[in-house]
Amino acid sequence: MHSEFNLPKIPDDLLVEPVPNWKELLKDSKKWHSIPILNYTPLHKLKDQTLVRFRGMIQDMMDPEIYLERYEVKSSDGSGKRLQQGKYRDCLRVTQGEEIDYQAEANVHGERRTLFVVSIPGLNDWTKAHEGECSPQQDLVTESQNVNQAKKRAATEQNDQEHMDVDETEAGPIKKQCVEELQTVAKGAVATGLAKDYLLNSPLPSRPSMACMVKVYEDFDSYQLNTLVDFVGFLSVDPALDVSSLDMEALNDMESLSELQAANPSPFLIPRLHAFGVHKLPHANPLLDQSLLQPNEEANPSPDVIHKDLRILLKLCLFDDDLAAEYMLSHLISTVYSRSEMQSIGKFTLNICNLPKECLEHYTTKLYKILELLLPASHYLAMTLDTMNTSAFAPKKDYETNKLVSGLLQLAPHTHLVLDETRLQQGKLEANGVQAIQHLAHLINNQQLKCDFRFYHIDYNADIPVLILSEGRSMLPNDFALPLNADAKAVELVEESLKAAHHYLSQNGRLQQFRKYLTLARISQFTVSEEHTEMIQQDFVDMRKANVKSNADDLHGLLVLSRLLGIARGKDSLDKETWQLATEFEAKRRQRLQSLPKSAAQLRN
Repeated sequence: MHSEFNLPKIPDDLLVEPVPNWKELLKDSKKWHSIPILNYTPLHKLKDQTLVRFRGMIQDMMDPEIYLERYEVKSSDGSGKRLQQGKYRDCLRVTQGEEIDYQAEANVHGERRTLFVVSIPGLNDWTKAHEGECSPQQDLVTESQNVNQAKKRAATEQNDQEHMDVDETEAGPIKKQCVEELQTVAKGAVATGLAKDYLLNSPLPSRPSMACMVKVYEDFDSYQLNTLVDFVGFLSVDPALDVSSLDMEALNDMESLSELQAANPSPFLIPRLHAFGVHKLPHANPLLDQSLLQPNEEANPSPDVIHKDLRILLKLCLFDDDLAAEYMLSHLISTVYSRSEMQSIGKFTLNICNLPKECLEHYTTKLYKILELLLPASHYLAMTLDTMNTSAFAPKKDYETNKLVSGLLQLAPHTHLVLDETRLQQGKLEANGVQAIQHLAHLINNQQLKCDFRFYHIDYNADIPVLILSEGRSMLPNDFALPLNADAKAVELVEESLKAAHHYLSQNGRLQQFRKYLTLARISQFTVSEEHTEMIQQDFVDMRKANVKSNADDLHGLLVLSRLLGIARGKDSLDKETWQLATEFEAKRRQRLQSLPKSAAQLRN
């Protein structure tokens, strides 16, 4: 038998909103993370209306909802009346012998929005394990109780506990009231039932996410699709919220039945959370969350030392190719750091091509296994004909249920997408496959996700680093195509090298160091002085004189690469040495491209 968390609930007679005091408490990150997190806590351990957290990505944003923020309840015999708080609740609360006076002047209406939030798609196992280990068993009880009972100083401990327990005498009337509300909306119809996978709406069906419907009460415009958010609020899992449980005859002419069922799924499949605390997450790496840091953690070596060790690892995994290791590392720490109307600045889509034919069968998946040990979130996509022709890549609005149905590319910022083009067989790309290529190309070129609203499309900004592994040069566009210069001995020993890479990661805490380093490097600030800007301009003029084909895209690529090379070495501003290193690397890369077989080199991005 699992014990339940003994957490505070909203007092039924609360007329003064508790949130200001709660928000003060939650400014302490230790207290914030002491609250049970739905992502790793079984629902049966939590009671309705208790304090919980949910951490995830905003997958959909529903229509505004008008609700009774405060309402008057009167006795059925007219002997009395009282005011009841409706905020942070789904069901209006009445007891036996009471009814709601919908016409009362004291009633106050409010607006709230529902966000459909899914646990971060593509979150890797080590990230989940660390978050799960640090998830609290129970805490923040005493202080929360004090805040909840601020207006009830005379209450005893026994009375306080009663507020934490389900009131069985009220459960019937309360549930009846909530059911009556759903009956009104349903117009006497019973939900026909939608598929569980459809309701959960996971962007990556092979790696299903948990879902939560989060209701927010302020700053509606601050929420954006596909962003990472950590919510704190009151759990709502009343069984009456499931419209499919209503025992009524269906109406044949009920046009919005599917929408009703999609908006009111079982709370035990998709719980509700009424949020009053919000943290926008800059990354998904739990190792850098101060409140989750373990005691007695050792200090990290300098970035320069970690950079050298990480480059050794990547070189070992890339057939002893030092240049490929440098570009791979730059890719792993890349991010879109600025946007203009025409450009997403900082993107670093890398195409590692010219993979040895004798290694194609297993190499790409084993390389990905190394990468997913390093990255908080990533996804490997084998570009088979079946996947391209049958999978949904971009989100699409379903007007029958009023849901934005997710696609493979609806990923959180900094989720690394690894495309394995070596799995693409000969055959015909059907209409869906052609659209899939177009969606991938649009994401790569613009770092934007195109959502299909049937009559129009909307582009949402994305920041998804894309790595393409291919035998020849990729058919997809990319920022940097790098043919591997594989060492013959390394090709023979590739299996042993990849095993050695795993062993290398297990020594001296390197794995944790690399994980922290990659995230810290990605969020690092980097500047270019006026002096070095003039140096870059002069170098670009000289490049144009030496090669008339050089253009602004070449300059942009050099700027992005030099920035990443500097950050990788622990620098916060560009210097001449780093700039020259970038120009040297680019010269070597272009030389390799020119050396490709003519048939491969002619393929255009």
